[in-house]
Amino acid sequence: MLVDMDAYFASVEQRCNPALCGKPIAVIGSDKRTVVTTCSYEARAYGVKTGMNVYEAKKLCPGLIFVTGNNRKYAYTCAELAKTYAVYADKVEVYSIDESFLDVTDTHHLFGGPIAIGNDIKKEIKRLFGLNVTIGISYNKLMAKLASDLAKPDGLRLIGREEAPLVLEDLPAGKLWGIGRGTESRLRLMGINTCGELGRAPVTLLRNKFGIIGSRLKAMGLGLDASVVSGEQIGAKSVGHSMTLPRDIYKREEIEACLMRLSEMVGRRSRKHSLMGRVITVVIRYKSFKTFTRQKRMLNFTNDTHDIYFRAMEIIDSERLEEPVRLLGISLSGIVEDCGQEPLFEEERRRRKLLRAMDAINDRFGDGAIEWAIYKSAETSASLRPVPVISPAWRPGGVRKTSV
Repeated sequence: MLVDMDAYFASVEQRCNPALCGKPIAVIGSDKRTVVTTCSYEARAYGVKTGMNVYEAKKLCPGLIFVTGNNRKYAYTCAELAKTYAVYADKVEVYSIDESFLDVTDTHHLFGGPIAIGNDIKKEIKRLFGLNVTIGISYNKLMAKLASDLAKPDGLRLIGREEAPLVLEDLPAGKLWGIGRGTESRLRLMGINTCGELGRAPVTLLRNKFGIIGSRLKAMGLGLDASVVSGEQIGAKSVGHSMTLPRDIYKREEIEACLMRLSEMVGRRSRKHSLMGRVITVVIRYKSFKTFTRQKRMLNFTNDTHDIYFRAMEIIDSERLEEPVRLLGISLSGIVEDCGQEPLFEEERRRRKLLRAMDAINDRFGDGAIEWAIYKSAETSASLRPVPVISPAWRPGGVRKTSV
């Protein structure tokens, strides 16, 4: 089953401030260049959507109330919700901050069946947190997600294996989890509009058009999904951070300062979880929202802040920046476990000790307690300091857990 919190951030804010209940509210970030993170169902009735800027949202709903989000409240609540789920399921996968998959295959008989579990979870969440939740139940994750989407808001739906073909027959293909607008558009050009048509399409045709994922698309059209609910922390394939800047930047020293800060965030988190990588990826988004990524592979695996930073700067130096930069991001991939072997040369050993000392100071006194001297001035450093946000990859534990 998929437990999906309804308008999660907005609902938490309404719960914390009863004066907001029943009113159209939008949760936004704390910086000047913010957008709507999520909004209440009262606001959605006016057409307000996630990702809108505040001016668009206010135009659609003049009475809209903006609330600055508090990420720590949402992260804390997510972790507490997971404790509730663990009562009913032996495997709980916190998929995102507002969605969790539960495998109740071996436990549902202990609680009166899956529908009874769903109702109990809804009542318990309402009692403990005052929040509404939608629960979708089915025979795999794909169909549980679909059941949840069809039952929103504050609903509960079970799609059995026998019912699935009827549900899928006339359902638009884009309603399936994993089929985005681009894929839906390409399917439409092939004359495939519904899940039923997708399930009947020849697999060779889909492979010719979409490559290896063609087989998966056909399986999805048939309601098939081989993925399992993982009760363990999923191993990281990459460690990354990005920041939407408080203002557009173009000067090299400002770009250097941002990349150093991002490199330290990536390196520190990699060191904390004993991970190393050798592929550096830089993401750049211009003022016009044009976005591109570039990669550089290193000879050796590393989690050293300066190794990451210098490779990132090499990528930047190889590009001719066309516009002022709105967003920068760095990720480290090609991940392996850091076995803790000490470097051969004295200079490298000294640098590793320095990194450990910095990490210990920042762990004790908070992020940014000690920083690298690349930041040209206190004014530049403060003006480009990123606002903590919750990434879609956030988890309440493991390497995916980041400071919010």
